Amino acid sequence: MEQLEEGFSHETPVWAIFGDLMAGLVGVFVLILVWTLGIQLELAQSLENEIQKRQAEEQRRMALEEALADPLAQGRVTLHNGRIGISGSVLFSSNSDRLQPEGRQLLRTLVAPLRVYLGEREEMLMVSGFTDDKPIQRGNKRFRDNWELSAERALTVTRALIDEGMPPALIFAAAFGAQQPAVPNLDDSSRSQNRRVELAPVPRSARHKPAADA
Repeated sequence: MEQLEEGFSHETPVWAIFGDLMAGLVGVFVLILVWTLGIQLELAQSLENEIQKRQAEEQRRMALEEALADPLAQGRVTLHNGRIGISGSVLFSSNSDRLQPEGRQLLRTLVAPLRVYLGEREEMLMVSGFTDDKPIQRGNKRFRDNWELSAERALTVTRALIDEGMPPALIFAAAFGAQQPAVPNLDDSSRSQNRRVELAPVPRSARHKPAADA
């Protein structure tokens, strides 16, 4: 009888086991709560960053539209996603990189507003040349392919903008050939849209900043 009583006396009370179980459950609940709050804070911060990014992009677009109000109103350029588009037929004749008088006059009107726009931001101007998907005509000894044609056209526009007053440190050229068409090359009308030059403000890296900004 005494041994039986001793056995009962050494058993862990039920309330103690229940207490340990509840403490463990509370600990798990607290961990889940902290994890959930952390996820919510992270999502809230990501959402805030995305909102700020979109607001900055919208302000940038509006500022660019304001800077180019006159040529946009006159239909001489287009503006899409921050890229200024100029039809290749306005700037060049077919299979040529020689700037036409109308094209030079248009570029001349763009320099002043673009200088103001770039001067207010840590940005520089990328001049990109594009062609349609038709190969260079046989007998054209000046250009081997559309890559070379688009490169020379981009360089021609870049040099013209510099001649008209664009600081060389704020501009560079790029060539895309027939890549990245604005619309599918289905007919003459669509191909004419793809023969173009685009001017796009892009962030200026530290190594590209003028010495005065350092």
